[in-house]
Amino acid sequence: MNKLYFGDNLHILRDHIPSESVDLVYLDPPFNSKRDYNLLFKTPKGHSSDAQITAFEDSWHWGEQAEAEFKDLLHQSNTDVAEMIRALRGFLGENDMMAYLTMMANRLLELHRVLKPTGSLYLHCDPTASHYLKIVMDGVFGKEFFKNEIIWKRTGAHNDSKTLGNSHDIILLYTKTTNFIWNKAYEPYNQEYIDSHYRMKDDKGRIFRTDNLTAMGLTGGGYTYEWNGVTKLWRLPKERMQELFDKGRVRYTRTGTAEYIRYLDEMPGLPLQDTWTDIPPINSQAAERLGYPTQKPLALLERIISASSSEGDVVLDPFCGCGTAVHAAQKLKRNWIGIDITHLAIGLIEKRLRDAFGIDVKVEGTPEDLDGARNLALRDKYQFQWWACSLVGAQAYQGKKKGADGGIDGLIYFQDTADESKKIIVSVKGGENVSDTMVKDLIATVEHEKAAIGLFVTLTEPTKPMRTRAISSGFYESPLGTSYPKIQILTIESLLNKSVHPDFPDLTMGTATFKKAQREKKMSGQEGMF
Repeated sequence: MNKLYFGDNLHILRDHIPSESVDLVYLDPPFNSKRDYNLLFKTPKGHSSDAQITAFEDSWHWGEQAEAEFKDLLHQSNTDVAEMIRALRGFLGENDMMAYLTMMANRLLELHRVLKPTGSLYLHCDPTASHYLKIVMDGVFGKEFFKNEIIWKRTGAHNDSKTLGNSHDIILLYTKTTNFIWNKAYEPYNQEYIDSHYRMKDDKGRIFRTDNLTAMGLTGGGYTYEWNGVTKLWRLPKERMQELFDKGRVRYTRTGTAEYIRYLDEMPGLPLQDTWTDIPPINSQAAERLGYPTQKPLALLERIISASSSEGDVVLDPFCGCGTAVHAAQKLKRNWIGIDITHLAIGLIEKRLRDAFGIDVKVEGTPEDLDGARNLALRDKYQFQWWACSLVGAQAYQGKKKGADGGIDGLIYFQDTADESKKIIVSVKGGENVSDTMVKDLIATVEHEKAAIGLFVTLTEPTKPMRTRAISSGFYESPLGTSYPKIQILTIESLLNKSVHPDFPDLTMGTATFKKAQREKKMSGQEGMF
């Protein structure tokens, strides 16, 4: 438990997650909105994955991998899904939407398998594909196990050309059986409701409303007796009425009819409905904002996890992105499993958990030694570069886009004065042949970019001329009165065994490069979740 996996979630679910081992699944897969957040990658096993995407390129294309996954769907045991996916292909054809639905169907079958009989699954999507996804979910879970279509208002009013503004997301809730975990959830009363319903105060200033204690018209009848000189059909037996009176919870109307006093400060709120307008999206000034483009509010995940799981249960997010579900699960004392196909996401979650909870987690699928690093470099040089950047605390250059980068693979920002940010250029080399020319090129890039320091991160041991060239480049003289090598050569092996680290001053403790998640307070329970 409490483990991150780097890789294609389909392979990880099949290879690592046992059947009926998970209490709650939340997934927020990319919506096929055609927005470019990042680029398509290969899986850690080296296979092309046309239907599987990263959290940063929100589009699919029909190709060899989609065709292979479609064939898998026709030969698995759920014949309802097989027939449904054939019908969808006949209607949609071989296009981007069909690739998306094929990918989702395979993964939803695995998620259904790993759910316990008392488990629930929340699928977060938008109107682009929600109607198709519900058909897929009906096939995977059975239409009788559909519970709710939740509408989450994620943004305020805005202009959409020639259409109504799209301001909401959809969350589809399914359970595996009729016997599922459900903790009744509430949302806070709004002021309008309080003003209209809780209009009275007692002599101590407590705000209250009254509820009817008569049973007239109620199914099942009641109890007839005289109370306060009024004979009526009451909801409660006379002994219970006396208990309420003794506790000061009975009030009388002008005609003498008893009413129950219900105090506002004792009420949990309104029972939660399927339209959620009380959880705002993360704006640019929000304290929890980490800069991840599809980040969801922590309160949204806290509501879902609190409603459909208990302390100690297992929460799984197979598209964990920046780790909001993982964060919420840790905060609410659940166990958790997170999966993502990019090192960007995995590295961000590792940092988020360290900042918020002071914990380090094990990541399956990332290199742990030199052989693992070499293997990743051979499979996918871009993933290797981005992973190496995470070792030195750098953000990938140009949002991790493939292509020409001018010799810059990553950037680190730091401050050694109160009002000026400075940068460090990171160059990563995963090949077997490194040379003095590469160090010379980094020196030129540092000068051209007016950077303070350059980091040369190499999988292969540097040569003596390389080290000599780096030393001859001189030092960065900090206003703090300390000096740091202008060009620093760091090997992957030394970074893995933590015998070296980038050497530079930073008054911001790393927050100039990445925003730091707020430190979470230890909670004795789940108070304040709604």
